[in-house]
Amino acid sequence: MNRVIPFIKNLKLTTNQLVIYTCLYITFIVNIPFLTKTVTVITALDQYNLLFLISVPFFLLSLSIIVQSFFAFRWITKPLLILIVLLSSILFYATLNYGIVFDYGMIQNTAEIDTAEAFSYFNLSAIFFFLFFGVVPSILIAKVQLTYNSFIGELFTRLKLLSGSIGVLLLIAIVFYSSYASVGRNNRDLVGYLTPYALIDSTAKYIRKNYLYPPLKFSLLDTKPEIVKPTQNKHVTVMVLGETARAQNFSLNGYDKPTNQYTDKLNVVSFANVSSCGTATAVSVPCLFSRLNKENYDKRIAISQQNAIDIIHLAGADVLWISNNNGSCKDVCNRVKTLKIATEKASPLCDGEYCFDEALLPPLRQKLTSLTHENTLIVLHMIGSHGPTYYKRYPEKKRIFTPDCQRSDIQNCTLDELVNTYDNTIAYTDYVLSKVIGELSSLSELNDVETSMLYISDHGESLGESGVFLHGLPYAFAPREQTHVPFIYWADSLHLKGKADCLKEARNVDLSHDNIFDILLNEMSVKSGTYKEQNNPLNQCKLSSLIAQSAYQSTSIGAK
Repeated sequence: MNRVIPFIKNLKLTTNQLVIYTCLYITFIVNIPFLTKTVTVITALDQYNLLFLISVPFFLLSLSIIVQSFFAFRWITKPLLILIVLLSSILFYATLNYGIVFDYGMIQNTAEIDTAEAFSYFNLSAIFFFLFFGVVPSILIAKVQLTYNSFIGELFTRLKLLSGSIGVLLLIAIVFYSSYASVGRNNRDLVGYLTPYALIDSTAKYIRKNYLYPPLKFSLLDTKPEIVKPTQNKHVTVMVLGETARAQNFSLNGYDKPTNQYTDKLNVVSFANVSSCGTATAVSVPCLFSRLNKENYDKRIAISQQNAIDIIHLAGADVLWISNNNGSCKDVCNRVKTLKIATEKASPLCDGEYCFDEALLPPLRQKLTSLTHENTLIVLHMIGSHGPTYYKRYPEKKRIFTPDCQRSDIQNCTLDELVNTYDNTIAYTDYVLSKVIGELSSLSELNDVETSMLYISDHGESLGESGVFLHGLPYAFAPREQTHVPFIYWADSLHLKGKADCLKEARNVDLSHDNIFDILLNEMSVKSGTYKEQNNPLNQCKLSSLIAQSAYQSTSIGAK
């Protein structure tokens, strides 16, 4: 290295040469994931043109040169190229190791990430990768001496480079247009792997939509919702909002490991076929509580109108949001009382950055012992199974499945270790849910309070299937592991009233986050113009119960 640096210092390049060499690096090194996926797609075709396959990297190279040439001015050439290389190395690591695609949704999720979560991705593997693929090439770019012509000369050479690159681009497009159009149309996800251009495009869209458009005026969907209770008993619903839990790892849904050994004994109903609204918290949480459905969801609109929490609160219910999730409530709880679990190390459940989800239980217990309203909704927002530091989501005493993966660079663990670690998070979540149910059962038995609990996760998680880890892939081609989420329902005998058999029969009904708005309003006995009866599977059970009661009463009268 000591011999290389002096050589680089004495190396003289023109601006065009530096642009070309940097673009070669961007094309053939940091875009390895894109090239690999493209080769896989093309060679999987029944018939393909070998020349078309060979043309792909040259198409990308020409495109890179064109983009970089427009910004290759005397004083900013090196800084911009260094910035591009450093950024590309980070994206290269994320895509190569986790299969992450930096589309609009991922940019939104990244923009809303908290410091603790961001640092959870840092590890020695990531640092060495960044040094080798980002810092070292950047040093080489910085040390090279650039030679300049006159302004006219520089302009002329730049135009020649642009003309040549555009010519190559047009030639490839003309000869292989139909092939590019066909592959692109059938594999739209490929564009998301273009480093760093997919990120730059998505970031520009995010900035334009979130910072350049004026905020929408807040609109009321219902000004007079009301609570219409069938009984005079007080009612409490606890909604547990899970994090990164995927349904297929729940033994309640048929998984072969005992991840639900606590709730399995508590007469819960697990709905087996539930889809999320998104593959990341930033999308799924506001969508889940919004009246908008997945097809027409737009966060800008969603946060500018009432959600289910707002309508329940306006109807007269006491609403409390308790969060153990560092990622916030994504504007859902802005207009109700909130409580954030402090992460100080003084608590045996916290490490200074995160707390185990048992930390939600004391404030829940305190709220249940001091009810002030006839109807109360409590939302518990979990840290759940958030990765990549899965091992930090459960205490040592709940380390059931071993060996597990006690590190954040999860791609370097064995599959068994990774799955064991993730399953431990699910089993621990199940333990916390059983404690929540225990609190509600005690309240119901001692005070004749109707109680129920709903648990649903915001999105799922990939654990290395097809080389993909974590979550956040564009929904259109996200694997089922990221969109298939658990939904568990429990109610005490007062609230259930003969619905148990009906609910168990309905467990295989196809549901999604779109149903939660109506399920919540129904649980809280809220009458509202925003409520859609056909969108609430629990209402069918309620109707069945009422019909059965009516038939019984008619029979009794006839007998008399």
